[in-house]
Amino acid sequence: MTASKADDGPDSRHPTRREIVAGGVMVPIVMSMSQSAAAQSRASDGAASSVSVNLTVNGTRHALTLDPRSTLLDVLREHLDLTGSKKGCDQGQCGACTVLIEGRRVVSCLTLAVMTDGKSITTIEGISGPGGELHPMQQAFIEHDAFQCGYCTPGQIMSAIGCVNEGHAESDAAIREYMSGNICRCGAYPNIVAAVNQAKLSTRA
Repeated sequence: MTASKADDGPDSRHPTRREIVAGGVMVPIVMSMSQSAAAQSRASDGAASSVSVNLTVNGTRHALTLDPRSTLLDVLREHLDLTGSKKGCDQGQCGACTVLIEGRRVVSCLTLAVMTDGKSITTIEGISGPGGELHPMQQAFIEHDAFQCGYCTPGQIMSAIGCVNEGHAESDAAIREYMSGNICRCGAYPNIVAAVNQAKLSTRA
C-alpha cells in the first residue's frame, strides 16, 4: 500500500492533458504534424503542378503549360493577352466572359482550360473580318446603341452570335429568353434585342 501511495504522489503520477498542453509538450507534436501535412500537400501539388494544353484560339494554335486548375478565362486574359472577355462575377452568373467553343457559347470563368484541349475557341477578338471589318453583330450593337458602359458588351455579342447560330432568335421573346444569362447592369436590353434582330437578317452570324 505504501508503495502504491508513493506511486500516486505528485512527482510520479502521469501528467494530465491540460498540463501537457500548458507545458508546451504538444507544441512540437503539433508542429511536426503540420509540417508533415504541408509536405504532403506540396508533394501532391508538385505531382500535378502543370499540364500541357493545346488551345486553338481564333484560329491560332497555342501550346501552353498550365496549372490544371486554370480557368479558360484566366488563360485567355493572363497568358494570351486576350482581354476582351471580361471577368465580372467569376461565378458563371453574369455572362461577361462568354466565348464560343466549337461554336457553342460557354462561360469561360467556369470552364477549365484543360477541358478545351484541342478544341476551337472563338473570343470577341476573333469575330471581325480578315480586313478588320466589324462582324454584323458588332455593327448592329453600334447602330442600335445596345450598350452603355460597355463592360458586358463582349459577352453579350458572343452570346448573341451563339443565340442566332443555335436558332434561338426567331422572336423577341426567344431572344430575351436565350440571352437571359447575360446581364447588362445599364439596362440596354431592348436595344440588344433590336441589334440581334438586325444581325440575324443581314447574315447568319
